[in-house]
Amino acid sequence: MKFRHRSTDRTELPMTSMIDIVFLLLVFFIMTFKISAQEGDFNVKMPLQGDPGPSTTDLPLKLRLRSDGNGRLTDIQVSERSFGTDFEQLRAFVVQMVGDQTGPGNDDGPEVEIDLDFDLHYVHLIQAITAVTGYRSGNDIVKLIDRIKLAKARQ
Repeated sequence: MKFRHRSTDRTELPMTSMIDIVFLLLVFFIMTFKISAQEGDFNVKMPLQGDPGPSTTDLPLKLRLRSDGNGRLTDIQVSERSFGTDFEQLRAFVVQMVGDQTGPGNDDGPEVEIDLDFDLHYVHLIQAITAVTGYRSGNDIVKLIDRIKLAKARQ
């Protein structure tokens, strides 16, 4: 019986070049990383399950979005006042009601509760949120209402 003599030679990986590559990749990703401003950062509160919702004294503005059976917007109402489907009129009404000096960080500021039909298309909700939260005046952004609540969906 012959015993083979094991070789003491070991194969080693060149670790120096691997570490160099890892540091080069790390530096590359750190140098090319760009932080962008958040878009659409709204303070939206969703209704809780089984919560009857806030009382009318808590909410100065109740926004109602009505739709036909196919999800198209048919009417915008704020406190029994109708705006048809014109979000610019809604924005002008909000500016008249709250002024254009309110904005984020004002916890005691006005709040909007958006009540919408179940089958309303999502784009109309986003248009309503955009109309009540602010607008662009030249290069400046004028903030209106930051606090938004969504009422329970209607069937």
